[in-house]
Amino acid sequence: MAPLKSWLQIDPKSHFSIHNIPFGVISTSANSEPHPAIAIGDYALDLLVFTQENGFKALSAIQPHQAVFSQSTLNPFAALGRPVHKIVREYLQSVFLENGPFPEVLEKNEQLQKKALIPVGQYKTHLPMRINDYTDFYAGLNHAYNVGVLFRGPANALQPNYKHLPVGYHGRAGSVVVSDTPIRRPNGQILTNPTADPKVPIFSACKKLDIELELGCFVTKDSALGQPVGIKDAPQHLFGVVLMNDWSARDIQAWEYVPLGPFNSKNFGTTISAWVVLMDALEPFAIDGLKNDTSLLPYLDEKDRKSHYAIDLEVKLQTASGKTSTISKTSAKNLLFSFPQMLAHHTVGGCPFSVGDLMGSGTISGESKAEKGCLLEQTDNGKTEIELESGEKRKFLEDGDVVTITGVCGGEDGAYVGFGECVGRIEPALHFDA
Repeated sequence: MAPLKSWLQIDPKSHFSIHNIPFGVISTSANSEPHPAIAIGDYALDLLVFTQENGFKALSAIQPHQAVFSQSTLNPFAALGRPVHKIVREYLQSVFLENGPFPEVLEKNEQLQKKALIPVGQYKTHLPMRINDYTDFYAGLNHAYNVGVLFRGPANALQPNYKHLPVGYHGRAGSVVVSDTPIRRPNGQILTNPTADPKVPIFSACKKLDIELELGCFVTKDSALGQPVGIKDAPQHLFGVVLMNDWSARDIQAWEYVPLGPFNSKNFGTTISAWVVLMDALEPFAIDGLKNDTSLLPYLDEKDRKSHYAIDLEVKLQTASGKTSTISKTSAKNLLFSFPQMLAHHTVGGCPFSVGDLMGSGTISGESKAEKGCLLEQTDNGKTEIELESGEKRKFLEDGDVVTITGVCGGEDGAYVGFGECVGRIEPALHFDA
């Protein structure tokens, strides 16, 4: 199918083609309060202004709900459900469509264009959702195997439960931040000599600060305490997907994680991209994930439904010198479990969900070194160094390093569906006086 064409000039390589229409939250010089918008090319369409100027006049279904576009988060819009998301997205596509059905709404309305189409650099993005709860999963099979080999050897790399269920743990929703928010290096307890007896930690700034290349998925429907979400219905409970960097303090984690799992090593910051790509925008790119050679229990069986997506992922590292290197390229197909399976498993015991709750995929790695989604894997836990394109070397992140994750679907100019960037800069740790 030929790409849709817009009357708005859009770079053919833009992540935000007319095929996408991702939703986010912005503020502008004209309105400093955060409010919803969509990304289109090199602009944000301010949905508050668009609504106030009767931009939805040709879409009667949304008119009783237009107040959702004056709120500070996307939660009220998300709560309207996927059928409404679909018609709003399709309507906005038609508004930007060349020779579309509603040219009077925006194409021929220069006054509204000047007020509602905000160029990049003239708006600020904010956290798109109010996140009440956050769960991080471990669905990247290659990552789980590689890390298991590092700490337990090949024979015991994967725990016996791994292929039977989506392994996960509860994260810290309060430290989820939007792209371009600085990340401060954490302090904590570190065991510098694991072979010592007795084992006594020191208090120190993290020396093994790492990235984790992930996807995040937002929930769009509440579920009640004690009421599981069935695998068949789970897709209707999903709003959209973002890029995620779940920063990790590997040395703090190594000391603290037994027996209950990560704590301070993971709760200091999780960065997500600013624009939420709706599930309907991803549907043309639906694929199978990694093949599971284990028979699943019925409550997790999707019966060959394609619930993964062909998202090309890339990680770049810019050092304090200003030089940038690509350190990983992989695909979102490298997940063993899908977001519907994660939700079905998370609720099977009766755990409730709220609109805006966030699920992380876990680190996404391919099989080759160039496809590994964290430095822990790439450097064998600091035993080796990776050489950057600038000639600089890294075992783990240093202060001043800037990590940028990108992700995009599609291979045809004018039809890309992408996420923009997920960016974080490492700031020095706080100093504690003795």
